[in-house]
Amino acid sequence: MDYKSNLIQDGNPMENLEKQLICPICLEMFTKPVVILPCQHNLCRKCANDIFQAANPYWTNRVGSVSMSGGRFRCPSCRHEVIMDRHGVYGLQRNLLVENIIDIYKQECSSRPLQKGSHPMCKEHEDEKINIYCLTCEMPTCSMCKVFGAHKACEVAPLQSVFQGQKTELSNCISMLVAGNDRVQTIITQLEDSCRMTKENSHQVKEELSQKFDVLYAILDEKKSELLQRITREQEEKLSFIEALIQQYREQLDKSTKLVETAIQSLDEPGGAIFLLSAKQLIRSIVEASKGCQLGKIEQGFENMDYFTLDLEHIADTLRAIDFGTDEEEEEFFEEEDQEEEESTEGKEEGHQ
Repeated sequence: MDYKSNLIQDGNPMENLEKQLICPICLEMFTKPVVILPCQHNLCRKCANDIFQAANPYWTNRVGSVSMSGGRFRCPSCRHEVIMDRHGVYGLQRNLLVENIIDIYKQECSSRPLQKGSHPMCKEHEDEKINIYCLTCEMPTCSMCKVFGAHKACEVAPLQSVFQGQKTELSNCISMLVAGNDRVQTIITQLEDSCRMTKENSHQVKEELSQKFDVLYAILDEKKSELLQRITREQEEKLSFIEALIQQYREQLDKSTKLVETAIQSLDEPGGAIFLLSAKQLIRSIVEASKGCQLGKIEQGFENMDYFTLDLEHIADTLRAIDFGTDEEEEEFFEEEDQEEEESTEGKEEGHQ
């Protein structure tokens, strides 16, 4: 603490010093021993132990039952998290400087006379100090008000006893509130961790799902290429066969056309001897050419490719039914689909045969 700078700024150095020596928990002057936190703020060790116990209800440090693990709480002044070892607040360092300043301050205050006006006075009886507390009206008052004034019929108690009681109650409330804030902060930290884990887990399962669908895409592309190649091979075989037949028929047509031209020229021959020399062979060639027309033919429906048709409706239904589930359910589901696909393939092969 920079006591010197604070004292210079205030016109009454003793009052300002007293403010610096107030515990933020009990709101009274520090009670020795005074402990200093890692954040350099000070607490009464008793107050520090109260908020530590409130924040760590299962931590114990008794004779014969020493906790092997520490705990944590937050500084009531700056909210800095203080992590303790197994010794708890007894492991914190004492602030001997503050304790010495407290002793000097008390000695100085005891040697000074009480300043006039430092004690609040009664509004009804200006010369009377407020020295009692009205329990009925719940307000401080003076002795004259009790004897002659408005609080004559009320129940009163010494001001100091009520003062100490309410300060203790307020300190307990502060301790409870600080402990509650620590628990809320712990919950916030846990929820933030849950948010982070949720994002990480979501990203992981998204990646896994994308990989599985990529595998399905690859399988479909591979199967598609395989089936297209089979259709192409069948197409090429049929086209080769048909084109060969076309070539044979064209050759036969050329021969027949030439033979017809030769026969027509023979018919125009006026000489019987010359005609008869070639007529016999020509007739034989025409007969053989007529027999040669018995070339290969294609069967009816030869060009049909319907047997390459696929019924993928059940597979489409399977894909539409894809959903999240347990591994066992997925294995049973795919086993049933494989069995149905095998039965469908066998039926198509039998029909093709």
